[in-house]
Amino acid sequence: MNCKEAEKKIPAFLNDELDGSDLAEFVEHIEECPECKEELSIQFLVTEGMEQLEQGNNFNLQEALVKTLDSADDRIRVNRVLRNVLLWLEIAVAVAIVAAVVIVSM
Repeated sequence: MNCKEAEKKIPAFLNDELDGSDLAEFVEHIEECPECKEELSIQFLVTEGMEQLEQGNNFNLQEALVKTLDSADDRIRVNRVLRNVLLWLEIAVAVAIVAAVVIVSM
């Protein structure tokens, strides 16, 4: 993912609308690109900061952004585990079908 693509996805990330490979690519780019991380911080401050200020809440922008990125990392890990489990289940079903065909054809 390049910077232009990442910057376009910032609003979707902040609205929790990215998932799967889009989320993984976005987070990976943000972690490696200081310019895009700065842009994410700015947009996060504008959206989340304004909401928190309107509610009269105090908050730590950096801590809140780190928590948001950590949450995204957790979702990415869970998605990868689920994809692996699904793959193994598909393999097990295929093996069971082959075994059933072999047994029936005997």
